[in-house]
Amino acid sequence: MEFMKMDAKALQKYKDELMRQYEDFQSQKLKYDMSRGKPCPEQLDLCADMLNLKEYKTADGIDCRNYGGIDGIPEAKQLFSNLLEADPDEIIIGGNSALNMIYDTIAGAMSFGVSAGEIPWGKLPKVKFLCPSPGYDRHFAICELFGIEMIIVDMNSDGPDMDAVERLVAEDEEVKGMICVPKYSNPSGITFSDEVVDRLARMKTKAKDFRIFWDNAYCVHDLNEQGDKLKNLFKACKETGNEDRVYVYTSTSKITFPGAGVAMMASSKANLIQIKKRISIQTIGPDKLNQLRHVKFLKSMENIKEHMKKHAMIIGPKFTAVLDILDTQLKGKEIAWWNKPNGGYFISLDTLDGCAKKVVAMSAEAGVVMTGAGATFPYGKDPRDRNIRIAPTFPSLEELTKAIKVICICIQIVSIDKLLENK
Repeated sequence: MEFMKMDAKALQKYKDELMRQYEDFQSQKLKYDMSRGKPCPEQLDLCADMLNLKEYKTADGIDCRNYGGIDGIPEAKQLFSNLLEADPDEIIIGGNSALNMIYDTIAGAMSFGVSAGEIPWGKLPKVKFLCPSPGYDRHFAICELFGIEMIIVDMNSDGPDMDAVERLVAEDEEVKGMICVPKYSNPSGITFSDEVVDRLARMKTKAKDFRIFWDNAYCVHDLNEQGDKLKNLFKACKETGNEDRVYVYTSTSKITFPGAGVAMMASSKANLIQIKKRISIQTIGPDKLNQLRHVKFLKSMENIKEHMKKHAMIIGPKFTAVLDILDTQLKGKEIAWWNKPNGGYFISLDTLDGCAKKVVAMSAEAGVVMTGAGATFPYGKDPRDRNIRIAPTFPSLEELTKAIKVICICIQIVSIDKLLENK
């Protein structure tokens, strides 16, 4: 029954029963950490054989044990160009972290500008980024560190509110960038539509040096056979004469090993010239042995797709379990709303306004730790205090089942308190 249709007496009676359930979970001394989207041990075991690979020379005889190759070995460029949907000569293979490559690109723009002749962003009075929200907390942390002013752009069912995006970039020269996860967005699970991609590619920007930081972290992370399809923004930008507009990033962090994967980026040749100049001073070369290990293990795009099906077989039932429990416990009560993603690593749940922080705190008191409420918005402030990010992948199915039941109980209790205030 909808909670709003219940009178105060019925709500209080139901809350008393929920509190008994909550106290029972508290007595179990649970310790479940769901604060990050981490692969579980069973997923990591899928790549155990990669650690046994002993080869150290590329097909053309490059010794990967030595210095050099600042932008990656040829085999890695050839293989991972498929993930980035770019030509091998349009990509850079880096170290283990796409987030690190994003950080470096922004740091370079702040210190040196994004292209020859452009003023370094750090010398400007103000730099602003558009931040589709809810979004990735670590993106926001990078912007905050560099003093970039973040502007919230609401996420619709097909991606960011493009009317707002187009208006802001057209009228304000201080808007220099947009940072986002375009496929299975963190945390909403939304994939940007073809129309959104096309509008991003062709929109008129007042800032000539406007850039999109396209963190395509979940490019092959489908949970089912259908999966979502994301249009190639880099190609669309080329077709509109804006090929310098976008930096595309991804990594094998949730394909192989999160702490020891391979990161990569694609962009126009003009952009890469600027970036390679900085890399040649920053390092004498990335971990080429790790790049070669990945190439030898993953082999081809077809093999990567088959490998990702194994991941889906492990984590798919966890997403199903979460969604089933949410349906059973909360559906029809009009106190919570959630997405049903086709891939990625998160489920995004919205509570009644003003309830998310209390739900997260109450869940933690029962031993279920989640990402802090507000973290999915710039500066850690959810304007409506309603978004909660659920990360189902790391706990076991048994642990996850208990954790989501705890969360559902907390949502109901906090919602009842909220409604009783107005009765």
